[in-house]
Amino acid sequence: MKCSKCGRPAVYHARYTGRYYCHKHFNEMVEKKFKETVKKYRLIEKGERIAAGVSGGKDSVVLMHLLAKLREKFPFELVAITIDEGIAGYRPASVEIAKRNAKKLGIEHRIYSFKEYIGFTLDETVEVMGSFERGERVGACSYCGVWRRWLLNYAAKDVEADKLAVGHNLDDEVQMFLMNILRGDIARLGRTGPYYEEIHPELVPRIKPLREIPEKEIVLYAVLNNIEVDLSECPYAVEAFRAEIRDWLNEMEERHPGTKYQILRSYDKLFPLIAKTYTKKTSELNRCKICGQPTTGEICKACQFRLQVERKAREKGLTFRVE
Repeated sequence: MKCSKCGRPAVYHARYTGRYYCHKHFNEMVEKKFKETVKKYRLIEKGERIAAGVSGGKDSVVLMHLLAKLREKFPFELVAITIDEGIAGYRPASVEIAKRNAKKLGIEHRIYSFKEYIGFTLDETVEVMGSFERGERVGACSYCGVWRRWLLNYAAKDVEADKLAVGHNLDDEVQMFLMNILRGDIARLGRTGPYYEEIHPELVPRIKPLREIPEKEIVLYAVLNNIEVDLSECPYAVEAFRAEIRDWLNEMEERHPGTKYQILRSYDKLFPLIAKTYTKKTSELNRCKICGQPTTGEICKACQFRLQVERKAREKGLTFRVE
């Protein structure tokens, strides 16, 4: 097939619009979505220091490259931060990919590990807490998600960032929306939208410049532009509820192109109402008695999980060396 714009050989067919794109116009299309999202929600202001969360995977690495390209014409500082959860056979290789990309782009890069800041790697946590299949613990993604959010905020503050850019793509956004609907966690939807109604001074605002770009377009952008990324899947992903939602959404998108965008549009229309109705005012938030980060209770979820693992480790007589 030929490009809908110039007639050159097409490399991609966007079924949700019916248009075909050659290499050049595909790049322009992806970069336009990125820039329009930044502009629409004023995600980046001149002179700000932006921390990009970079795991080494396709989304975060492409995000870093697009931010670096934007920085050429729009003045702001950029630093990359990587969270090493401690997953053997998976994370070490992706951390190296993050390092190489940051070096290639001339971007400052910092690494923060679960081991150093939480006290346990994710592998050690799973070993301590027992079998997911037998119901002895929650899914590994629950520990990982809570601790990653906690450590990303810590790291962003540590590098003195004004905002934290994360690589959530279109698929991630609609998966998150449906997961929280199915769990009945409507309040969370008021904290995960395209912008913030209000933000606690101890929380670094998160921005999602890739939220309008489908996952497969990010993969293709990396391939066509020779960007080194890690395409492997986390070994704990099979325990995630998100995987079931992802498969269902992909099936619906295949049958009804544009489904993902329609769900995102629905969420964006609901977000202002949800944020005003359910989001607790930052003035009402407490500080965690252990770590000091904002929380709705006395102890934040990250510290609750850490205490659970420490208690279980003592019961089993297990000790882990802290780096």
